Amino acid sequence: MASRSFLSYSDLTLGELTDVPQTPRSLPRLMAVPGILSDSYGGNDGDSDSSSASRERKIIVMNMLPLNARKDNQTGKWRFSFDEDSIYLQLKDGFSPDAEVIYVGSLKVEVEPSDQEEVAQILLEDFKCVPTFLPPDTQRKFYHGFCKQQLWPLFHYMLPICPDRGDRFDRQLWQAYVSANKLFADKLMEVVNPDEDYVWIHDYHLMILPTFMRKRFNRVKLGFFLHSPFPSSEIYRTLTVREQILKGLLNCDLIGFHTFDYARHFLSCCSRMLGLDYASKRGHIGLDYFGRTVYIKILPVGIHLGRLESVLNLPSTFDKVKEIRERFEGKKVILGVDDMDIFKGISLKLLAFEVLLEQHPQMHGKLVLVQIVNPARSSGKDVQEAMSETYSTARRINEVYGSPDYEPVVLIDRHVARYEKSAYYAMAECCIVNAVRDGMNLVPYKYVICRQGSPSLDEAIGGGKGSPRTSMLVVSEFIGCSPSLSGAIRVNPWDIEAVAEALNTAISMPDTEKQLRHEKHYRYVSSHDVAYWARSFLQDLERACQDHYSKRCWGIGLGLGFRVIALSPSFRKLKIDHIAASYKETSRRAIFLDYDGTVVPQSSMIAAPNPDVVAIIDALSSDPKNTVFIVSGRGRTSLGEWLAPCESLGIAAEHGYFLRWNKTSEWESLASDLDWKAIVEPIMRHYTEATDGSYIEMKESALVWHHQGAGPDFGSCQAKELLDHLENVLANEPVVVKRGQHIVEVKPQGVTKGLVAEKVLNMMVNKGKPPDFVLCIGDDRSDEDMFESILSTVSGSALPSAPNIFACTVGQKPSKAKYYLDDTVDVLRLLKGLSTVSSPKPRNTAEFQVAFDSDI
Repeated sequence: MASRSFLSYSDLTLGELTDVPQTPRSLPRLMAVPGILSDSYGGNDGDSDSSSASRERKIIVMNMLPLNARKDNQTGKWRFSFDEDSIYLQLKDGFSPDAEVIYVGSLKVEVEPSDQEEVAQILLEDFKCVPTFLPPDTQRKFYHGFCKQQLWPLFHYMLPICPDRGDRFDRQLWQAYVSANKLFADKLMEVVNPDEDYVWIHDYHLMILPTFMRKRFNRVKLGFFLHSPFPSSEIYRTLTVREQILKGLLNCDLIGFHTFDYARHFLSCCSRMLGLDYASKRGHIGLDYFGRTVYIKILPVGIHLGRLESVLNLPSTFDKVKEIRERFEGKKVILGVDDMDIFKGISLKLLAFEVLLEQHPQMHGKLVLVQIVNPARSSGKDVQEAMSETYSTARRINEVYGSPDYEPVVLIDRHVARYEKSAYYAMAECCIVNAVRDGMNLVPYKYVICRQGSPSLDEAIGGGKGSPRTSMLVVSEFIGCSPSLSGAIRVNPWDIEAVAEALNTAISMPDTEKQLRHEKHYRYVSSHDVAYWARSFLQDLERACQDHYSKRCWGIGLGLGFRVIALSPSFRKLKIDHIAASYKETSRRAIFLDYDGTVVPQSSMIAAPNPDVVAIIDALSSDPKNTVFIVSGRGRTSLGEWLAPCESLGIAAEHGYFLRWNKTSEWESLASDLDWKAIVEPIMRHYTEATDGSYIEMKESALVWHHQGAGPDFGSCQAKELLDHLENVLANEPVVVKRGQHIVEVKPQGVTKGLVAEKVLNMMVNKGKPPDFVLCIGDDRSDEDMFESILSTVSGSALPSAPNIFACTVGQKPSKAKYYLDDTVDVLRLLKGLSTVSSPKPRNTAEFQVAFDSDI
């Protein structure tokens, strides 16, 4: 299927994110030619393959396809093979054998435009891979620019404080990132069947791709896994496009992280920057995002045991093990395997080894650090500096502590084959991973498996079969696998003396303890392999998507701020033509209105209503057919003063603790003991003094602790502590302790807005004037009690006929109400229309429509 790329970045930010040709709801499981759908798919002819149509399908999206590619210089033909070491290829072991796996991503080589169609055909037919060909300039700015120069350093806690420490934000690189993600989305749309396929997106290169997909297919099943660290909110909030990326991730159904720390940082960012709270639901962490639950998955990736064990049993590995044993005979080998970059802590590791030799002269000639340095993935200034420091430190150590027949530090700075690395793993007494910041480092896992060895390896090198296996790990506390290796010695890589002592402990530990630690690690690594990781993630993704079709979904927002709202199938906007006829034909109407956020904007600095609002409410309440109540959490004094012109208006203040039927009637209050306030106030004052930005609201019937002015994380933590504290001390008091949006409230039992609605409706029934029209409008959680109470009261009352009920929430969000209005402007426009109908002038629906549409 052909898809149009955007010509400019401005196209992407003006709401036309996915302006591509219509994708059919059902797509062939396999395309005959890239971009062209098979005409026979879904038909009723006898040639259709019904078995393939029912196959379970997973679509894996990553930056680079798990392929090796080279071009034959003689024939000019491309040759491809699977990269057996790629985790994206290995994760297939966690899927059902019947599952079809499609890969979408770029190639590691540049393919000429003239060859792209042929290459795409080969990859699709032979490898089930769908290549995304990015223009060279876009690829350079996207990957080497925004990903590697801005996202990757930031996610590893490197801030561009000065020009020599990271690159400042570059808008052109961000535009390339958006364009690349859009091109990935275009290619994914060509092959996805949104009703059935599960899409699993990988790593920080594609964090806004979910937004493009969610806009095109509201119910597409999307999972995302981040393979790098996610920084703390103090670091992440420095990113200029922080909200666009967060909202991109939140358009997924499931987001995966290696550790709880990374997930906690992400959740903290969502709280601080988007105002979202999370909760644990039956053991699963979930974020409520516009009616959708976005689940969080915490599980470190594993290794492919079969692949590693097969390499371990190669004859070349046997030979290398013998060579290493002969070369380092009589010496203990400490092994390090790292990429050459500034975050792997290679120089810190060498300094710690130097301190070890300095403090323990008896180890001279008996201890060797073998450091395998994988080729650098970039050639920036920071990499060159790290390489220079590594070589100079190693040279100094060898000059000071070495001898003609002893080299303390062995640097292997070249391509090292898998069998050679496996041999070093198998022969090392200890393995150290000293990264200052790393996502998920699999070196410790590989080391544990290779130290376990195999019967074939034992036989080849003359080792004892069945002899106890030992291994020792020294790992940085800042790497993703650290929490899962409980038997490792964890270190702060910046504390060089502590790292040196950890190395000394590791090599001098008794073999019995080394054996116990090894067995513990081997049990974990062998049971939590890459197949387990993939299987667990897909199971949670299926669970996260299981209620996709039980709600109505529609999208709102422009550009990268797009999101999907998921609500009840019966939930819809309250239209004028829907309510007009019912209002005019009824004569016993009950109208309940919340105050803040309903008739007065929540964000307004002026709490009192303007004269236009008062006039509208007065006109409604003056109609003898109407019983109108303002039901609010505010105090009775304020409400009484603000709404004094409304003679016939009923007011329920402090959520119904005080109630007045009209201006001339006396305030009624619930008979309740308020002695508990003497207990609550000192406790709240204590938390107010300890929480900067918080304050206490003193009501006649309730006390409310507000923390919206405090830090989001600290305020939320203090609110939880205050809630627990109050619940304990008030266990025997007739009160309710509730936590709301940025508040903790203590109020008498039985005081709810729902009780007000029930009381008013029952009064109308008792007077022989049962309501035939009920309108209730509110915007927050307390108003949900009114919606629920109205429905239960009406259904349980002995009414001659069921009234027309219009329960309406303000804003598109999950609610017990059946209808919604967008904001207070919509609410007042509707009420003005109703108040106009209450006057004798408009006599038909057309006039009512004009009144409704006019500006208030």
